[in-house]
Amino acid sequence: MISYDYDILCFGAHADDVEIGMAGTIAKFSAEGKKIAICDLTYANLSSNGTVELRKEEAAKAAEILGVSERTSLGLPDRGLFLLEEYIMKVAEVIRKYKPKLVFAPYFQDRHPDHGNCARIVEEAVFSAGIKKFQTTGNNEPHRAKNVHFYMINGFHHPDFLIDISEYMDKKIASLNAYESQFVKNDEGVDTPLTNGYVETVESRERLFGKQAGVQYAEGFKTKNPPLLNRDLLGE
Repeated sequence: MISYDYDILCFGAHADDVEIGMAGTIAKFSAEGKKIAICDLTYANLSSNGTVELRKEEAAKAAEILGVSERTSLGLPDRGLFLLEEYIMKVAEVIRKYKPKLVFAPYFQDRHPDHGNCARIVEEAVFSAGIKKFQTTGNNEPHRAKNVHFYMINGFHHPDFLIDISEYMDKKIASLNAYESQFVKNDEGVDTPLTNGYVETVESRERLFGKQAGVQYAEGFKTKNPPLLNRDLLGE
């Protein structure tokens, strides 16, 4: 029987990816007592605004708002997330460390190449982490997650399933607002799509997903293995 230490492990290419895609879901399951971890693959050091240290502070604040148990970063190269054995191994080590029931990653189709590449690395790592003879430099005890799902960042795709986040949309907005360096326009910063109503666009997307499901707000997910309808997302 597989033993799970964490209920959910979320991967993102950059700090704020996970919040854009599924902060409401994280807040919801955290409020229900689920144990959740976030792993950012890079320090987002090529971001047009902010600094690495400021982004770390903002990420920690966002994680606290959402009730995340632990957040870490692998420090892989920003705009250098390619499907390399070294990166797959590092992500597999994280999976073996946290032993999650579910893994989440960005959806493959996104305007930012790092997001799709993050998904490919994570998908490979999830498979490799469950292979007994796959060696890493850390914990070599194999772990097989129950499922992998994909959240949306910049895209608006037809979801395979929706999660009602109506009671947690305020938490999602608060977690995004924690990234002031990314989403707030100021005289010293660079004008980017993120500083021009991006948070409002995300809110509108979740409102549209909610309308599809007959609720106020929902987050949409893609998956290769849809969950059973007679069981909740964590299979309990």
